[in-house]
Amino acid sequence: MSWASARQTVATTATAIDMATERLVSAAHGDLQSPVPGDIAREMPDLSVAMESLFSQVRTNLDHVQTLALFDQITGLANRTSFCRQVERHLAERVEERKAALFFIDLDGFKGVNDTLGHAAGDQLLARVAGRLREVVMAQVAAGSGDAVIGRLAGDEFTMFFPNLPGHSAAARIARAIQFALGERFDLGSQHVDLGASIGIACYPDHGETLTALLRAADVAMYHAKHEGRGRAEMYSAELALEASDRADLERDLMLALQRDEFILEFQAQIDIGSGSAVAAEALVRWAHPERDILMPGAFVTVAEESGVIVALGDWVMDRVCETAARWAAAGISQRIAINISTRELGQADFFLRLRHAIATHQTPTTMLELEISESLAMEMEPRVLDQLAALRRDGVRVAIDDFGTGYSNLSRLKELPVDRVKIDRSLVRDIATSAEARTICSAVVGLIQGLGLEVVVEGIESEAQMDMLRVIGCTQFQGYHLARPTGEQAYLDRFTPTESPDRVLLLRQPEPRRG
Repeated sequence: MSWASARQTVATTATAIDMATERLVSAAHGDLQSPVPGDIAREMPDLSVAMESLFSQVRTNLDHVQTLALFDQITGLANRTSFCRQVERHLAERVEERKAALFFIDLDGFKGVNDTLGHAAGDQLLARVAGRLREVVMAQVAAGSGDAVIGRLAGDEFTMFFPNLPGHSAAARIARAIQFALGERFDLGSQHVDLGASIGIACYPDHGETLTALLRAADVAMYHAKHEGRGRAEMYSAELALEASDRADLERDLMLALQRDEFILEFQAQIDIGSGSAVAAEALVRWAHPERDILMPGAFVTVAEESGVIVALGDWVMDRVCETAARWAAAGISQRIAINISTRELGQADFFLRLRHAIATHQTPTTMLELEISESLAMEMEPRVLDQLAALRRDGVRVAIDDFGTGYSNLSRLKELPVDRVKIDRSLVRDIATSAEARTICSAVVGLIQGLGLEVVVEGIESEAQMDMLRVIGCTQFQGYHLARPTGEQAYLDRFTPTESPDRVLLLRQPEPRRG
C-alpha cells in the first residue's frame, strides 16, 4: 500500500471515529432514535453493531424504568403518579361544560384475604379486581359515557376518572356497575372469595375544580360509605364535608386530650345478689372535653381506633387502672377492677410487656385486675396471645369474655380458652321477662357456660323483672343501670365501700382532670 493510500485510510477511519464520537455525545443528550451513520458501519462494522445494540438496550431499559415509574406492577393500572398526571391533563384541557366524576374505591374484606390466603393470593385478587374495573370502563364506553382513567393508589384503594358525563345520575349509575362487578365471587384456584367495595363519588366542578379537591371529596364520601356499613356508594355533599371537618377536629382534639390529661375513669359495679356486695368494678373511660362536656366512648372510640390513638389511650387506661387498683388494695378494698382490651391493643406485639410494666410500676396486686375481651376476639386469638393470657392468669389476673352472645362461639374453643368468667350480652336478656323463647335461649346459654366451670355475669340489667327471671335460671352476678350507673371513683367507693375511714378517703382521693 502506498503512503498516500495509507494516509487516505487513516483519514477515513479518523472521520468515522469523529462521527462515532459525535453520535455517542448526541445519545448522551437523549437522542437514542437516530441511526448510526453509514460511514461508521463501512469503516468499523463491529463498532457500529455495538453502538446499535447499546442504544437498543438503553431504550429498552428506559421503557422499563418508565413502566415502573408510571404503572402498578401488580395490576398494570396507572399508579398514583401516572393517574394524577392524566387526570390533571384532562382537567386542564376541558372545553365542554359536561360533568366529570372521580370514584374512590376501597375494597371491603381484602385484609382478610391477605391474612388467611397469603399475599400471593392477595396480589392475584388485586389483578382480578383491576380486570373487572377495565370491563366496567369498556361497558361505559360502549354505552357512550366515554373512556376513563383507572388507577391503583395504594393497597386496596383504586380510583377511576370519567372526564365526560352528562350529570350526577350517570355517576351514580357507574358506581352501581362497579359494585355489581366487584360483588361477583372471585375464583382463586380452589378458593372462592367474596368481596365488595365502598365507593366515594366526587363530581367536577360541583365538588371541586382541582384534582386535590376532588380526591379529598371522594375520600370523604368513601369513608362515609364504609362507616355506614360497607358495600355502599356515596356522593359527596356539604353535609359530609361538615361531618368530615368535625371528625378531623375530633382527631386533633384526641391527640391533645392525652397530653392535657382530659380523660377520666368511671366505675360500674358488678354485684353478687347473694351477698348484696360488689365483687368487681368495670373501668369505663370518659372524655372531659373542654368544649363538648363529658363524651361517652361511642363518641370518640371509633375515631381513636381509625386514627391509631386507641393504643395510646389504651395505655393511659391501663396505667390509670393499675394505679387505682394498687391504691384500693392498700386501702383494704378487695374488689377487682375490670378493663376492656381492644383488638388493636392485643395486636401490638409488646402489649403484654407494657401491661406487666404498668403492674410493676404501681406494684399492683395481680388479683386486683381483670381483663375483658370481646367474644369475637376471643374466638380468633393467636396461640401467642393465648399463651400470654394464660401466663397472666397463672399470676392471678382474671380473664373474662365480654359481650357473649353477639358473635359465633365455638364451645369446644371456649372450653380451651384461659378464662374465668363470661359476661352475657344485654341482647340475650332484653326480652327475658316477656318472651318464653328468650328465656329458653338464655337458660341454655347459662347452663353451657356453668357446665364448663365458668362464672356467669349478666350485663345490661334494666329491671327487677329481668333479674328475678335470671335468678330462677341460676344467675347471681349482675351489672346494669337498674343496679348501678357508672360513676366517679369517690362516689363509687362511698356507695360500695361504706366502712371507709377518713384516712382511707384521703388515700383514695385523686386529682381532678384538667379541662383547659
